[in-house]
Amino acid sequence: MASRTLYLARHGDAPAGDSLSEAGRAQAALLGERLRDVPLSAIHHSPWPRAVETAKLVAEKVPNVAVTVSEALGDHVPPVTDGVELPAAYREFINAQPAVELERGASLAEAAIRLFTGEAESDSHELLVTHAFVIGWFVRHALDAPDWRWMGLNAANCSLTIIRYHPGRPPSLLCFNDLSHLPETLRWTGFPAELRP
Repeated sequence: MASRTLYLARHGDAPAGDSLSEAGRAQAALLGERLRDVPLSAIHHSPWPRAVETAKLVAEKVPNVAVTVSEALGDHVPPVTDGVELPAAYREFINAQPAVELERGASLAEAAIRLFTGEAESDSHELLVTHAFVIGWFVRHALDAPDWRWMGLNAANCSLTIIRYHPGRPPSLLCFNDLSHLPETLRWTGFPAELRP
């Protein structure tokens, strides 16, 4: 039986929203170095420019790997079941989202799980360059946590989260938010002090 290992990486630092900063480009290059010896079969990325640029920089360090865009990995708000009791700050965030965006986010989150967690024909290692909420959604799914629990799982820029899927077993969260490939100055960029370790 074949296992499927997902390497989930948040895009590099992009304070202006679209293009990576100098720090973001350095983070992406170092992420590529970290993944150089991983037998990646594919790199999938969000269509957002900051993820596209991150994937391109990583691919330069791991040549001969197919790079494809996936709408399901885009920056969206995953679902939260109506009626669930949420901490006040989370409820305020969800209530501030337009209904159409919440519906779109739910659809994309379900598509991401369907596309990337199914059985593989042979052992595979795939990099998904995406966004913090999407990484939180994959971790929540792997741990079979309540659907709202993607909130508060804060993935740093170019951090690495690894989840293995093996037929007949629950998913295994091998690591979450690994920053060991980044120097201290490139860790937790853009995060306020209260969310940093």
